[in-house]
Amino acid sequence: MSTDPVRLIAHLDMDAFYASVELLRYPELVGQAVVIGGGRRHQPVETVDAVTGRTLRTFSTLRGYVGRGVITTATYEARKYGLQSAMGLMKAASLAPDTVLLPVDFDAYRRYSRLFKAAVRAIAPLIQDNGIDEIYIDLTDVHPATDGELGEPVTDPWWRAGAVAQSIREAVRAATKLSCSIGVAPNKLLAKLASELDKPDGLTLLRMEDVPRRIWPLPPRKINGIGPKSSARLEALGIRTIGELAAADPAWLVEHFGRAHGAWMHEAAHGRDERVVLTEMEPKSISRETTFDRDLSAQRDRAELSAVFTALCEGVSSDLKRKGYVGKTIGLKLRYDNFKTLTRDKTIEQATDDAAVIRRAAGECLKRVPLDRRIRLLGVRAGALFPADARDSALRTEQSEPSLFDEG
Repeated sequence: MSTDPVRLIAHLDMDAFYASVELLRYPELVGQAVVIGGGRRHQPVETVDAVTGRTLRTFSTLRGYVGRGVITTATYEARKYGLQSAMGLMKAASLAPDTVLLPVDFDAYRRYSRLFKAAVRAIAPLIQDNGIDEIYIDLTDVHPATDGELGEPVTDPWWRAGAVAQSIREAVRAATKLSCSIGVAPNKLLAKLASELDKPDGLTLLRMEDVPRRIWPLPPRKINGIGPKSSARLEALGIRTIGELAAADPAWLVEHFGRAHGAWMHEAAHGRDERVVLTEMEPKSISRETTFDRDLSAQRDRAELSAVFTALCEGVSSDLKRKGYVGKTIGLKLRYDNFKTLTRDKTIEQATDDAAVIRRAAGECLKRVPLDRRIRLLGVRAGALFPADARDSALRTEQSEPSLFDEG
């Protein structure tokens, strides 16, 4: 019998994060179908009642929406109508036209992200930052502040992990007034699956013996790493549940999906995953991009494109400084109205987090792409990152040269 300690990993996922942050700002929308997406023109209009002095808000809805925006997130009430992340807003408008539409506010979301992660670290410091609204937490050696009902030490590691997870949920709510869902399991793969089982505001403990009952009835696409294409291929081959995937011959999976992916799918279906929680993940790049509500012309819409271009460079600079990195490779991403996407990179002499230097380098990348078609998406990226405190001292360039989007 093995005496190795039970490895216990938690996955914390904030519930409808962007939408929940907006509902704190607009509490009158609680309980309504709301989606986040689109541009600033969908900002609520505020007026003051002349009699009562109360501030009244008028919200945009999806009715009559025209544009290429997509849903970033949706409240659970909106999801009942089939609205979901990455769905086009025009399609969403056809399904639920009276749904409230709010613009994104990434500054607010990042602020709340920092708040909830700080609350978690105060209880369980070994976390893997997996995005703005989710983290993995190693709970293997974390003990609750109090033990059993009689104050006696509890030897059951699952009880301890459950108690710690509950204290984390309470700390997150106290710090942000938002709810989260936590799944606790022997590994990261199962923890992520578990966090989805009892949303919203759920706490799920998933042991290996629970996998056949709770995981195998789910569709394979629920496994992180099985995307839409693999899911469609599995269904075409008669595999519609994770249990059917687990029962499939590993050699057959390798034949249809390749040696690495096929073997991994077999392991994943059985809930096996040896990945560790990476507490010091170095980002490979930091980027900002925007998809325009209408396609823009480099000639007729030069002023608007120039302003967006500058804002993207400033955003990348701000993100680098906030995270403590500098980048030596600056990149440009451009998507045309025919959906063709081009990228260009430039390696600069001195790594930087300076907005002016980033804009100059990105502007030089811009000179290397044709601008004869209308532009759908524009993005700026900083790559080849390393910590800012490790760079060599060098003078920074104070001014940027004009780009092709600038006047003159």
